[in-house]
Amino acid sequence: MDTPPQRKIDPAATTAILVAMACWAGAPIFIKLLTTEVDSWTQNVLRYGTACLFWLPFLFYSMWTGRFQRRIWWLALLPSVPNIILQAFWAAAFYHVDPAFMDLMVKSSVIWIAAFSLFFFEQERTLIRSKRFWSGMLLSGVGVTGVIFYHPEFKTPDTMIGTWMALSAAFGWAIYAITVKITFKNIDSRVGFSVISLYTTLGLAGLAWMFGDMSTTLTLSVKAWIWTIVSAITGIALSHVLYYSAIKRIGATIPSLSLLATPVFVYTLSNLFLGERLSLQQGLFGLILLFGAGVSIWAQQHLGKAHSKR
Repeated sequence: MDTPPQRKIDPAATTAILVAMACWAGAPIFIKLLTTEVDSWTQNVLRYGTACLFWLPFLFYSMWTGRFQRRIWWLALLPSVPNIILQAFWAAAFYHVDPAFMDLMVKSSVIWIAAFSLFFFEQERTLIRSKRFWSGMLLSGVGVTGVIFYHPEFKTPDTMIGTWMALSAAFGWAIYAITVKITFKNIDSRVGFSVISLYTTLGLAGLAWMFGDMSTTLTLSVKAWIWTIVSAITGIALSHVLYYSAIKRIGATIPSLSLLATPVFVYTLSNLFLGERLSLQQGLFGLILLFGAGVSIWAQQHLGKAHSKR
């Protein structure tokens, strides 16, 4: 993705990043609240189905006005597959672990994104010789290990299952992010995600039909429906599009660095509404994880500046 000319402040991109951060900070809380109402398979299809309905009118409008490119139907298949998988692990993990711990684990996706970038993007392969980059990766790895090891219920079956699911979701997010970057390089974020949300909903509906209990939707309370709709529109429909819109305007570095702050907000909300607490050791290793991820992204920014001077 070509990075547009930099300005000191891009109001539209800044707003997009801040709103995306707010959306992603609140989503884990709603997902955790819904764990007492429906199973993860049903929750997934309800939330993604709502996000799909949110963007469906825009998809029809873009097709009607001729702005839609038919090749998007094929291009969207590639990122939709890892998105279905990551969503399955993402929601299921909340039935075993709490939001702040979950969000910290998912930030380990930075490690996988960096690894995939080295493989798929030739311009980033010079990072192999960057001490700054590898220092960041090492710190991130140490941070992830520490957050897991110092979990108060480390080694209990429930925590181990949740941790494995969270790390699997992080791996899936990395594949999803890379495939979106490859396939939708020159395509409107709203159009691209509207098709991805459609495919993802169909995939999640199939999984819910096989493994979930869709009949529970008939007895959902009004409060649970509000949680579902709000989390779907904010945490899925708006956040994805805003994030990729910001990347197109100012590049990937600043949006990626900004999202490293979301665990702080998730922990604050989870502590306030759910009573979740991280141990002192977990907090310290969480900061090491986020700092290491930031250093790695900083190294990529430095690489981008070096290329622009050639």
